[in-house]
Amino acid sequence: MTTETRPPLIALKGIRKVFGAVQALAGVDLEIRTGECLGLVGHNGAGKSTLMNILAGTLTASGGDLEVAGTNQGKGYSVQSAGNLGIRCVFQELSLCPNLSVAENTRIIHPMLKGFGWRKRAGILIMDQLDLIFPGHGISSSSIIGDLSIAKRQMVEIARAFTVTDTELHLVILDEPTSSLDAQVADQLLAHIRGIASQGVSIILISHLLGEILQVSDKIAVMKDGRVVDLRAAEKFDRTSLVEAMGSTVVAEAAPRRDAVPASAKGEERVHMRPPGQPDDQSIRAQAGEVIGFAGLAGQGQTAALLSVYDGHGVLPSTGGEAACCFVAGDRQVDGVLPLWSIRKNIGISSLKRLRSGLLVQGEREQELAEAWKDRIGIRAPDVEAPILSLSGGNQQKVLFARALGSAADIVLMDDPMRGVDVGTKNEVYAIIRQEASRGRTFLWYTTEMEELDYCDRVYVFRDGVVAETLSGDDITEEKLLLASFKQVAEPA
Repeated sequence: MTTETRPPLIALKGIRKVFGAVQALAGVDLEIRTGECLGLVGHNGAGKSTLMNILAGTLTASGGDLEVAGTNQGKGYSVQSAGNLGIRCVFQELSLCPNLSVAENTRIIHPMLKGFGWRKRAGILIMDQLDLIFPGHGISSSSIIGDLSIAKRQMVEIARAFTVTDTELHLVILDEPTSSLDAQVADQLLAHIRGIASQGVSIILISHLLGEILQVSDKIAVMKDGRVVDLRAAEKFDRTSLVEAMGSTVVAEAAPRRDAVPASAKGEERVHMRPPGQPDDQSIRAQAGEVIGFAGLAGQGQTAALLSVYDGHGVLPSTGGEAACCFVAGDRQVDGVLPLWSIRKNIGISSLKRLRSGLLVQGEREQELAEAWKDRIGIRAPDVEAPILSLSGGNQQKVLFARALGSAADIVLMDDPMRGVDVGTKNEVYAIIRQEASRGRTFLWYTTEMEELDYCDRVYVFRDGVVAETLSGDDITEEKLLLASFKQVAEPA
C-alpha cells in the first residue's frame, strides 16, 4: 500500500492564526499520511513554524480544525494532547533545558521514567537513539546541555524526539534539524528519516536546504504568506521549480569567487593568527577585501578561532587605526538577539559611536539605520519598533546580519550564520557580502554548508582545533574539503 492510499494521520483544515494585527496563517489545508515524509518549504515568515507549533500543541489556532486519525481535537488540544497522540516536534529554536543533563532532558517528555534508577533508564533510552541516528556522536548521557556545542545540542533534541516509552510514535516534526550539523552528520539523519518512515512513522521536514527536501520527501508543500500555495509529489519538483514556487526568481549566477583583492586594499593584512597548539607553520591570514572560509567537521575549533579573533588575537592595525570586529552568531538565542529589545535597538547596538551626539544616542539616526537595513536585507516586520521575538527565526537572523553589516567594523566574523535562512535571503546576503568585500571589508566565515565555501577566496579546514589544510582557488572542492576534514595533523619530524 502506497502512502497515498492510506487514510490521513493528520488533517489540517482552514487553520488560521493571528497575532494582534498580524495574520500569520490565512486558512491552511494540509494532510499527512501514515509513513509519509512531507517536505515543507517557504520563505522566512511564510508561516511554517507557526503551523507546526499549532500541530505540536504549543500554539492554539485562531480558527480551523485539527484532526488526528480522523478525530477532531477541538479547543483543548495541547502539548500533552500531542504527546499522548504520539506527535513530537524538534523546534528550530532548541527547547532543551541547558542546566539539566542529557538524561534529565529525556525524562521531561517521558514522565513515566520515575522511581529508583530513572536517570540510568533515561540515559540508556537516549543513548540508544543517539547511537542509532548519529553513530560516533561523542555525547554522554550525563553531559550538561549547556556545556555542549550547538551541533551536539541539536543531535540530542533530535534523538529525544525519536525515543519511545509507553506511547507509540506516530509523527515527528523536524524544523530545520540540520541547521547546525555538518554534512556527514546531516546525512546520518536523512538516512534515519527514510528508514523510520518506511516503518510507518510520519515525518514533516522543514528545511531551507532544498537538496535535503528533494532527497527524502514523498510530497512537498510550499507555503507563502500564511497559505499553502503548491503541493505536489516530490518527483514533480526540481530545485529550480521549487524556488520558483516559493516566489523567488531563479537567476544563473556567475562564479562567485573573486580573482583578486581590490587594488585599493591590496597588501593591507588585517588578521594573522596561529591557532593554539598548531603543530606546523600554518596560520590564518586575511587581507582587506577577502572572504575567508573556515570548514571541517562541526566542533573542530572553528568557532573558537573566530572568538579568538573577536577578542583581538591576531588582529593587525588597519591604515585607519585599530581594526574593529563585529560578530554574527549562528546560535542566535544564546549569543545573538537581545530578546527584550526592538528590531531597531538590536540593529543599532553595534553602531552606537556613530549614532550618538555627545553622550546620548540619537533616536532619529538609529531609526534611519534600522529602516535602511530592514529594507536592504528584507526583514519581514510591520516596523522596526516591533519586538525582536515577534519575528520568525530566519528574520531574527537577518537582524543579526543587519547589525554587523550596518556597523563600521572592518572585520566581520560569521559563525555558521545561515541557520534557518531561506534560499532567497541567502542569495541576497551573499551578494551583500561580495559588495562589502569589494569595498575593502574582511569576512571570516565558518559554515557547515559546502556550497557557501564557493564564495570564499581561501578556506582553512579545521581538525582537532588546528588548521589541517589550506585550500584556495580551484582546490576548493567538496572532495578535497572532505579529505582534509578527516586529515590527522601530526607533529613535524
